[in-house]
Order: sequence, then structure tokens, then C-alpha cells
Amino acid sequence: MIIEHASGPRPLKLVSKTVDVVVVGGGLSGVCAAISAARSGSKVVLIQDRPVLGGNASSEVRLWILGATSHGGNNNRWAREGGIINEILLENLFRNPSGSPLVLDSILQDWVYRESNLEVLVNTSVFHADITNHKIQKIQAFNSQNSTMYALSAQMFVDSSGDGILTHLSGAAYRMGAEISSEFDEPMAPGEDYGKLLGHSLYFYSKDLGHKVDYVAPEFALTDVPKLIPRYKNFSSSEHGCSLWWIEWGGRLDTIHQSEEIKEELQKIVYGVWDYIKNSGEFPDSANLALEWVGTIPGKRESRRAEGDYMLRQSDIIEQVEYEDNVCHGGWSIDLHPADGVYGSEGGCNQYHAKGIYGIPYRCLYSRNIENLFINGRLISASHVAFGSTRVMATSSTVGQAIGAAAALCCQEQLSPRDLLQPLMLATLKSNLSAANHYVPNFHGLEKNNLASSAQIQVSSELELQSFAKNGDWKSLKQSYAQILPQSTNSNLVTFFARTQKPSKLTVQLKTSLKPDNHSPELISKTYDFELHTGENEIEIELNIGDFSQYVFVCFCENDEVEIALSDTLLTGIVSVRQGGLAKVSTSSKQIAPAGLGVESFDFWVPDRRPKGQNVAFRASNVIHTFSQENLTTGAQRPIRSPNAWVARVDDVSPVVSLEWSMGVRAKQLFLYLDCDYDHPLESVQYQHHDRIMPMLVSECEVTCNGSIIYSTQSNHQAVISIDLPQDQSIYSLSLRLANIQGHPVSLFGIRVQ
Repeated sequence: MIIEHASGPRPLKLVSKTVDVVVVGGGLSGVCAAISAARSGSKVVLIQDRPVLGGNASSEVRLWILGATSHGGNNNRWAREGGIINEILLENLFRNPSGSPLVLDSILQDWVYRESNLEVLVNTSVFHADITNHKIQKIQAFNSQNSTMYALSAQMFVDSSGDGILTHLSGAAYRMGAEISSEFDEPMAPGEDYGKLLGHSLYFYSKDLGHKVDYVAPEFALTDVPKLIPRYKNFSSSEHGCSLWWIEWGGRLDTIHQSEEIKEELQKIVYGVWDYIKNSGEFPDSANLALEWVGTIPGKRESRRAEGDYMLRQSDIIEQVEYEDNVCHGGWSIDLHPADGVYGSEGGCNQYHAKGIYGIPYRCLYSRNIENLFINGRLISASHVAFGSTRVMATSSTVGQAIGAAAALCCQEQLSPRDLLQPLMLATLKSNLSAANHYVPNFHGLEKNNLASSAQIQVSSELELQSFAKNGDWKSLKQSYAQILPQSTNSNLVTFFARTQKPSKLTVQLKTSLKPDNHSPELISKTYDFELHTGENEIEIELNIGDFSQYVFVCFCENDEVEIALSDTLLTGIVSVRQGGLAKVSTSSKQIAPAGLGVESFDFWVPDRRPKGQNVAFRASNVIHTFSQENLTTGAQRPIRSPNAWVARVDDVSPVVSLEWSMGVRAKQLFLYLDCDYDHPLESVQYQHHDRIMPMLVSECEVTCNGSIIYSTQSNHQAVISIDLPQDQSIYSLSLRLANIQGHPVSLFGIRVQ
């Protein structure tokens, strides 16, 4: 029993800690930063002011996780983020086929709790920072649930808080609102009529109970929805959750200090909208629907943006500028929202895409005036316009991984964040990130530090692409359709199969992108015009169009009288696309750029999700592409310009890869980089994905070291298999026996021994 007698004022319980890295904010960017730093050897504390991790992706808000893939509605092929966020999304796909945000919460807990170098403090809010000579020495935070004050000292601090609480408290330079167009030469910069800030959103879920359900709205609920919400006809009884992202408001208020007022207005709107759906008589199919959940905190989009040594801007995204210090990538559209939100008469957003992904410079990831502060997530140093693209969660997560690795490297080398711009340090950071399966644009440096590069490698077979069997559906050319293939180095005649119910014509074009890393077919290299007779036809084209490494689009031009034969064969680094848009991220099948807006016009060529989206059947006179073992040590871990993969023959169902060193090597770990289909968006909630395990993944793996089995699994569903190697002996041989239980050809992007 505890009895406290009357006394003077009492202090709170105080816990002091000193670590290497403190991460403030437990959204996805903070989670990825903390895990990245911890895996890199730093002692880390992650502070989160909410009871769950994940921020807008958590069960408190329930927004789907997206980034460069943009729902699959842009031209960014194989662009999904790698590294830690990819692990989380693949795990969510496997564990959570129903898309429950509660299951995602548990996955995030698993991911942070498994890191021995990482301590998590939830329900803990930072309120003070001690600063000396432009460096943060210590921060203070309070946990309302355990009534404990924390004093946390560290070498490096990471502000992942969204609203930038540590940026504000530390005296770091920041901005809020939109720049004028002339500051960064940004034609997309909005004026006062459009608004300077993106607002908040509050979501709700409904559920069919199988019987009639009445609804009585609370007194505070919005009334007369058709009068107050100009786009009220867009409401539907079948949509809920973040499909209603456009229930947004607050862009004309202070999105930090007036956040509670914004939340209250959004609550009025949400309950009023549900009342309209249930009781207006316009939605008779809502009779059995019950209001299952309404968010208690809004999802925030924009508030502070910190200033780094460089501010990303519109032209960097649209022109895809290649900076030497690019350490991560984005690919979401520049997606700005009118500040009036749901009460405005304009559409919910204005989206303009680049023709491909863009890099995010390291100089945007640390404060320009606080010497040990990294700025993460939606806080990164970007203009309001560029922020319209970088703000989405998968992009923020890949930023977080880069920052975590950088913070750990700073601690190890006793350097400031800015010091990592030194060429050797920048190369080390990129190499560390790439080894962790994080995609660094235009960086292929792994082979320099990879012992696999010095091994004699043998494989049991190599697939030579020369045909896709005609065993799939027939695809109507109501829209133009294209097969994306690697450039053939041989003179190659390729036969495709078309059919029509009456004599017709078919035009086939060979196209490439202006930039070799892009997948926006702009340049027409060859055009073929075919006269088709009734029934099935064989059409022949020459695929070779030059001596360069780049994907080629074989485009079958629109003609609804014609069908082309498809194949059910799936293969690493090969995909088909249709010329058309996706309503979630574009208004038409083409991006038509208004004059003077600083963006480009181009066609969208997008894949269909499985089980649709089959490849086009063909046979070639020569091998189009060899999936060679040489790809295993190039450092590329996804298709870029070509598949970049070793693939075994179709009939080699349990292929073997052998590595031998004549002198023997000492190594700690073996990493296998697998094909997890980086082209497929992995929305974390609401979507019902066709697969629980990506179809091209190696699922079974047995590793033998010096003749002894050291690892075996029959149930892999992740993109990287990491194996601890024996420390008590030199390694002379490693043998990998692999299999894909889904029956597709076994493939590997790379092998790393370190």
C-alpha cells in the first residue's frame, strides 16, 4: 500500500536516456527511420504521441499506403518502394488479405519490437528541446498514460512528427503555406483563390448487417448536404473509408493550431453525410447498412515544411533531375487540393504526373541550421508544389529508411548530416541503402563490396526468352494494348496472333521512351500496317531497333474489330499495358497539359491487375533476351532498362546456383534479392489483392555452405532472404537450391555475400 502524506508540489517521475538516435514521430516514415537506424547498429528511441504506430496508415485514420506506383495508374513501371516499407507491405499482403487496418497495426508492432536496438515510447509527446550551438542536446517528452517524463539525449535527432514539433522547438527554419510562383519558377504554385494548404480528412466505415438498420443522426451533424456540399452526387452507399478521401476541410485554417476545430467540422460533415445516405431516400440499397466506425482523429496532409540545404521543386519532379545526392525516389503525381475542400465547387484535387519516377536529394533531408536534425516524412525540404508529390506515405517511408541509415552513419563516423555529402561518405550511404534493398536511383555500386562478385558462379540453367505460349484469353483492342519487351540484340522476327470476325486492319508500332529509364512510349521507331482476313492471322514484325539497353513497347493500335492472343505465362521483368487512365489518379487516358503550367502531355499506359493483365502471345525467330547469371552481381534489384534478373528455364523447377572461391572468404551474411513484382501496388487497406504471395517470389530455398546445410525454408513470402553464415570457418562454396511453389520460373535479381 502506498500512502502519500500532504506535501509541497511533487515532480513527475523522470526517466533519462542517452542513445545514438532519437526519432520523434511513429508514422510510417518514423517507423522506417527508426528500424533503419537500429539495423545499422545505432541505439534508437522512437517516440510516438499516439497509442498505435503508423500515423495515417494506422487503424486510427485508415488511409491506404501508396507511393510511386500510384494505384498502378501511371507510367512508372516496377516503381514500388523497396526496403523496409516493402517488407511491411508484403507481410500485410500475406497476413491481411481482407485489408484490415487493425492487422496492419500488429505488423508494425512486430516490425519494431523485433529490433533489439530499438525502444518504442507510445503515448509520449515531445514538448521541449535543449539547444546549444545549433545542436539539439536533449529533448523532453511526457507520457500521459504512465505519468512519466522522459529526458532523451542523442547524437542525432529525426523529426518525423508530421507537424514538425521538434523542428519548431529546436529553432530550425521552416515554412507553412505555398510559395509564390516566382521563388522556384513553379507555374503550378497556387494563388489565394485556390488556397495555400491541403486540409484534413476524416473517414468512416459502413457494414451490411443483413437486416434493416435505422439511423438517427446526432444533433451536431450537418444538415442539407445537397445544399452545402456541391459534389454531393458523388456520394455512394458502396463507398467508405479512404475511397472518400475528398471529404476534406481546413485548408484555409491553421492546420496545426486549429486542428481541433477542423476535426469538429469534419465530424459534422461525416455524420451528416451518413445521415444523407441513410435517410434521404436517394440510396435505397443502404437500408441494411450500419455505421461501423468513424475516425476519432483526422488524417493530416500538410502543415510545416522544414528548410534543408536544398528545396525540391516542381521542375525536379517533372524533369526528373538526376542529382548526385539522390538517395530515394518518388513517383506520385503532383497532387494539390483546393483549400475549400468538400465545400468547394472544384474537383477534390488537381493531379499532374511526370513521365517517370524522380530522385529525392539527400540535401532535402536535414535541417539547414540545426546541425544534428534530420527532417523526415512530409516535413522534408520541398516547396508546396513538390510536397504535393512527396507527401504520400510510401514515399515518406523510403525517405525514412534513407534518413535512418544516414543518422547511423553519422554516429559511426562522428559526422554531421551535411558531412555525408563528401563523395566517399555519400557512396557509402548509397551502398548501405542498396544492400538493404532500398532503391537508390541510378546507383549500381553493390558489386564493389560484394564477395559474390569474386566467386565463380554456376547455374543449372538460364531462360532464353523466345516465345510466350498462346494459351490465354483473346484481348479486344477497344483500347491500344502493348507488350513491353527487352530490346533484342539479335535481328529478330517476332510473330503475334490476331483475329477478327470480318476483314479489318491492324497497325502495330514499336515505341520507346525519350529517357531510357522511363516507360512512357513516345518515340515511334517502326510502324507496321496489316490487312487482316476473317479468322486468325499471324502478323510478323522485326523487333531489333538499335544497339542500346531499353525496353521496347510493341503497341497494337486501337481497333475494336480486332483481338490479339494472350498468354498465361508470367515472367520476371516482362509486362503488358493498355493505353488508358485510372480514374483514381487521372481524369482521362492522356495527361493534357494546360499551356504554361510547366508539365508535359503524354499518354498513360497502365497494367491491368492480376488475374487480368496477361502477356501477349508470340514466337520469335531468335532469342530476344537471355536471363543470364551475370545479372546476379550487377547490383540492380529490379527491372531498369531490362529485367536485370537471372531466371531458370521453365522446366528447371528446382534450379541450383553455386558460388565457389578458390582461396576461401570470411563473411557474415548471405542476401538473396527476389522478384516481388515491384510493378504491383500493395494498398494496405480496403483492397482485396489477387495474391497473398507475389507470384514470382522464390518460396523454397536450401543453402549449403562447404557441403553442410545451413538454411532451409519452404514458406518465404518476402523480397529478401538473409542467411547468417558460419563465423568459425572460411567459406569455399555456397550452393542454393531454389523453387517457386506457384509454378513460375525461378528468378533472382541478385546475390550479396558480405
